[in-house]
Amino acid sequence: MEAGALREALRRESRARTLRALALAAPLALFLLLTFLVPIGALLVRAVDNPEVARALPRTVEALRGWRGEAAPPEPAFAALAGDLSAIDDQAEAGALARRLNSDASGARSLVMATWRALRAPASEGNAAVQAAPPAAGARAPLLAIDPRWGEPRFWEVIARNGARWTPDYLLAAVDLRRDAGGAIAAMPPEQTVFRAILWRTLGIAAAVTLGCLLLGYPLAWWLATLPARTASRVLILVLVPFWTSILVRVAGWIVLLQSGGLVNQGLLAAGLVEAPLALLFNRTGVIVAMVHILLPFMILPLYSVMRAVPPDYLRAAVSLGSHPLQAFRRTVVPLTWPGIGTGCLLVFILALGYYVTPALVGGPSDQMLSYSVAQYANVNLNWGMACALGTVLLAVTLVLYGLYRRLGRAELAP
Repeated sequence: MEAGALREALRRESRARTLRALALAAPLALFLLLTFLVPIGALLVRAVDNPEVARALPRTVEALRGWRGEAAPPEPAFAALAGDLSAIDDQAEAGALARRLNSDASGARSLVMATWRALRAPASEGNAAVQAAPPAAGARAPLLAIDPRWGEPRFWEVIARNGARWTPDYLLAAVDLRRDAGGAIAAMPPEQTVFRAILWRTLGIAAAVTLGCLLLGYPLAWWLATLPARTASRVLILVLVPFWTSILVRVAGWIVLLQSGGLVNQGLLAAGLVEAPLALLFNRTGVIVAMVHILLPFMILPLYSVMRAVPPDYLRAAVSLGSHPLQAFRRTVVPLTWPGIGTGCLLVFILALGYYVTPALVGGPSDQMLSYSVAQYANVNLNWGMACALGTVLLAVTLVLYGLYRRLGRAELAP
């Protein structure tokens, strides 16, 4: 009896501890849900959400079902388009439709807005016929009178292709693919391909920055690890100083240093190493230098934390046994610091993938990364679907890199 009561008391105590732990973790879980998971979910949904055409032109989309784009659409499609455009009361909704179609067919914005204004205007010689047209016929000639571009199949193809509420078009365009009139996936024309080159450029810049941070951060982290604890703490404060300075301030400082009359070029000229100032600003060199400076602490800290745990006796023992110091360091210390190298490289690379401010300020037009295109579509073109699709591509690349890192880490730990 006493044993059963004791077990029941232990179970109650265990449940109470579990509930207390959940109660303490609940605010953090809620915070992560609202600030991390919900925005990512909204990003993924918006990347495939395509409401503008389906909401504004439902009858036109229905009339274009089965049309393959070989010639002009049937007469009911013209009547349905006239009816749908006439039913749009809000100019903002008409503008959203025009922008969406214009992103796939240049010139669609002016075409849609001019037709919408003509149909919404009081009856006149130009639009009286189309306003009075019966639902199934008689709208082709009046629409062509408003704008003859309605006779071009490419504008109708865009409407038919974007008739579904959910579409992969944004994600396909983010990797330079598209759907043709028949729905098959095909590559974009060479003159329209741009995002693959930008993605490869982004990966190349991120890899160069990661390599630069590793080459500079590894010896500095080892030197910090060999210092006494008190001295290392003081020196580590200098490493952390960039965290307390705005990125804009640091980038502005590099602009001053790297310009033609800056301290770097003046020093090179004074030392006789160059005969003319070097072009270090508004190019790839300036971008990499500034990003390495900003991201270097993210490489040093993981390396330092791992190196502090490496016993210095290993290196001294290898040297005492006749090994060259560099060879002893490569064979004894470097293998023990692989976790820090992997963590630092992954952290720097992922952070570098999403950089926007630094390339925008110190880079040239050919040095902008994928985040620049995201900002352009979100703030200038107001095409949130395309911006979210490009963000989804960056998210996918990040997840793939993290998956590779985890797999390589498990392979190293396997016996």
